[in-house]
Amino acid sequence: MSAPAQRAAVAAGAPYVERQEEVLTDAALAFVAELHRRFTPRRDELLARRAERRAEIARSGRLDFLPETAPLREDPLWRVAPAPAALEDRRVEITGPADDRKMTVNALNSGARVWLADFEDASSPTWENVVRGQLNMADAFRRRIDFTAPGGRTYALRPAEELATVVMRPRGWHLDERHLTVDGRPVPGALTDFGLYFFHNAQRLLDLGKGPYFYLPKTESHLEARLWNEVFVFAQDHLGIPHGTVRATVLIETITAAFEMEEILYELRDHASGLNAGRWDYLFSLIKNFRDGGERFVLPDRNAVTMTAPFMRAYTELLVRTCHKRGAHAIGGMAAFIPSRRDPEVNEVALGKVRADKDREAADGFDGSWVAHPDLVPVARACFDAVLGDRPHQKHRLREDVRVTADQLIAVDSLEAKPTAAGLRNAVQVGLRYIEAWLRGMGAVAIFNLMEDAATAEISRSQLWQWVNAGVVLDDGEKVTAALVREVAAEELAAARTETGAWQQAHDLLLKVALDEDYAEFLTLPGYDLLG
Repeated sequence: MSAPAQRAAVAAGAPYVERQEEVLTDAALAFVAELHRRFTPRRDELLARRAERRAEIARSGRLDFLPETAPLREDPLWRVAPAPAALEDRRVEITGPADDRKMTVNALNSGARVWLADFEDASSPTWENVVRGQLNMADAFRRRIDFTAPGGRTYALRPAEELATVVMRPRGWHLDERHLTVDGRPVPGALTDFGLYFFHNAQRLLDLGKGPYFYLPKTESHLEARLWNEVFVFAQDHLGIPHGTVRATVLIETITAAFEMEEILYELRDHASGLNAGRWDYLFSLIKNFRDGGERFVLPDRNAVTMTAPFMRAYTELLVRTCHKRGAHAIGGMAAFIPSRRDPEVNEVALGKVRADKDREAADGFDGSWVAHPDLVPVARACFDAVLGDRPHQKHRLREDVRVTADQLIAVDSLEAKPTAAGLRNAVQVGLRYIEAWLRGMGAVAIFNLMEDAATAEISRSQLWQWVNAGVVLDDGEKVTAALVREVAAEELAAARTETGAWQQAHDLLLKVALDEDYAEFLTLPGYDLLG
């Protein structure tokens, strides 16, 4: 008697999205189902391991490099696979959501070497956004994405040789896709995004000599990188793609991953492309993991924590040292400033900050960096051109002068800045405004001349939680309490209600994730239940 046929993934309870049948083909859904059955059980184990590790951090108040992997770190011989030609020069990368057709064309045409096509923090995971993002990617690779906007303006792709190389970022391991189920269980968002994208585009990208390439978010350990590597090996074998075609750049945006950079590269070595300094999520991870560690781990206002802070310098210099030691690219952090085409003074201040940030990264040995707006591409490129010249990267700079200890990576108390009343209000404002836009399906949001995504909302609400629970006293002498946060939130809600939007819902979610005794691991988890 033959074994029963395995059922494909099922789109359950999802609103219809125009052209979704092009994405949700029987073969694609069968591939996603196979990924789910093979890898979701291990995903579940690794999420449980995160909780165990966090409990250990709460008990000990510290982190350290893994003793069991010391021989791997001390082995001078191993390297990651050589970069493919399309990822050899990454001096400027632009980021943005893949679900917006205009942004897709503009990002590809921006002059950046790489576009991070984001299905994660810059994309609110509505079903419409998930499907539209996949359609936009497929259309772009087939040059079917040209369109005319309602006002009559035309958007068209430049010649192929002028387009940015796409590096796609799927969702993190923690978030499920409730609209896609297998055997009655939701498929992890990571496997949904990766599976649909890989199935429809891998061979075409291989033919174009530009992929498939990925950014891996929210990684917390080398074991999670190992799982991704197993996914890549299976996917390539299953679709007949040569082993090692996939390349992955891992965002080092959690404090635990900062202690396992070499191990992460080693696990992905046949598929590794580099590491990225994801600074905003990194601060969020620091707060999250050491949130009950007392005054020693209290971060000041978000905007007071610059990349020149000693513990941030330790993190970024270790990243460059690690990458170049192993032959990988080191990619710098986000320039989130939004240039103003109407206010020259605001514009010059923003551009000056971007230049200083990118000059520092290029001088430190980074091979490239991120921007959030096309107008910043030439600014960042000039900074890296001045250091790189005609070279595609500076991996020859091994930074053997860098010696970073475990204590330096978590030396939050090395900062002189302290929490302020203005910082508390800004955290409420940014959190409220971002969450409101996210609930309406917008993942990348301009707030106070900065391009914000889910990471900045996470920092905002986590700082509120930390300051309340640590009994922080602000610069005006007032102690941070839940009542104070509610008071400020009520004032900001009243001010925001002059604009239409889901303000009450956003206010309630912000206070829930900022004030509940049980800290939510990600605000997107309770937030996801509110999305359409």
